[in-house]
Amino acid sequence: MMSLLGRPDVDAGEVFVNFNQNITSLAVATSGSYSLYSLSSVDSTLDKIYNTKSDDLFLIERLFESSLVAIVSQRAPRKLKVCHFKKQSEICNYSYSNTILAVKLNRERLIVCLEESLYIHNIQDMKVVHTIRDTPCNQLGLCALSSSSEHCYLAYPGSVTSGEVQIFDAINLHAKTMIPAHDTPLAAIAFSPSGTEIATASERGTVIRVFSSQDGSRLFELRRGLKRCVSIVSLSFSTCAEYLVSSSNTETVHIFRLDRSAAENSDHGKQSSDDWMGYSFFRFLSKTVTSYLPTQVTDVFSQGRAFASVTLPEAGVRRMCAITTIQKQLRLLIASQDGYLYVYSIPSVEGAECQLLKRHDLRLDDSYAMDVKGLNSNVSIGGAAGVPNAAAAAAAGDGKANEKPGSSSSGGGNAGASYASAVKGDEPAGGSSSST
Repeated sequence: MMSLLGRPDVDAGEVFVNFNQNITSLAVATSGSYSLYSLSSVDSTLDKIYNTKSDDLFLIERLFESSLVAIVSQRAPRKLKVCHFKKQSEICNYSYSNTILAVKLNRERLIVCLEESLYIHNIQDMKVVHTIRDTPCNQLGLCALSSSSEHCYLAYPGSVTSGEVQIFDAINLHAKTMIPAHDTPLAAIAFSPSGTEIATASERGTVIRVFSSQDGSRLFELRRGLKRCVSIVSLSFSTCAEYLVSSSNTETVHIFRLDRSAAENSDHGKQSSDDWMGYSFFRFLSKTVTSYLPTQVTDVFSQGRAFASVTLPEAGVRRMCAITTIQKQLRLLIASQDGYLYVYSIPSVEGAECQLLKRHDLRLDDSYAMDVKGLNSNVSIGGAAGVPNAAAAAAAGDGKANEKPGSSSSGGGNAGASYASAVKGDEPAGGSSSST
């Protein structure tokens, strides 16, 4: 759902961090290993679910709370491995004609993004059901997949010169709509949890817009800042869909409240008592001066401002952000490539500061946690560390060095049942690998 693309983090040897689709776990890859963490008690502790030695990875995607993970290594950047981490086995792997830039998952589809094409796999058996070819050059692998099965939409840039967003129905396999979101090329896109809304930011980074993914109508326009253009790195809806959070190459993280009733209240002359130089004032001023000022100026007045913000120690660090409910409390989670996970409370009053509750160091030695969990940190998934387990060794015998795009190899045995159980997340640890 949210990966650190652009690849400067990989080149610098930094930590890779990625939340799963419903922000219940965090994947962390460091040099020579990767870990999965539960976020259920992140206010106090960061509970490790799994750790293994591996090749250096630059993409990890976990499917919700299931046992299924999709990984891509720096050693083999054209090969996607789908693994059952509880069984410590590789299920299957697919090779492509070019470097894999992004992988997205939901319960229906797995998307592989290359620079000029997108492969759509059926998550149940990993078969390629559709390929979108000759897409505009997408060097950053910018794409988004809704986590919803009901509105299973795929979004990707429609132009290299402007901020067009193409929405594709990944179930019925046809184009849904095209949204002319910005004048300059896209930098970030993200779907709401229901898939019915999509947030966009351009390379300029000053304005974030939210559109209906079904008809392309504009729902919100949010201003991140006025003084300078920035590079938006992370854009994410909260799990309750009431907030939107963004991070950039600056030290500031912005939280916007998507108040869907505010427009109606404004039209009826209602103003909340906790409004401070915010939404109500700018809407009123925009309506008052529309006839006297240029459109560009009135647009600035009508754009929503940040509900809250966080200032971190330094700029230039890539960060992934998410807002979720943990133990009935709304939390802002910021995972950074320098190896920290920050946990903040979110204020109930607009303009108040977020309070730092905890900072977890993601680079600590994993051996103690692994002993507590009773797992063997030396066992690798699919032989990624060069020592394949029995099931992965059988799969490796079928692999081909020069496979065609989307071609696969997989393990034998009870394939379908094991793969289905990994997708559903109800398979106990142990057993054999499976194939598509």
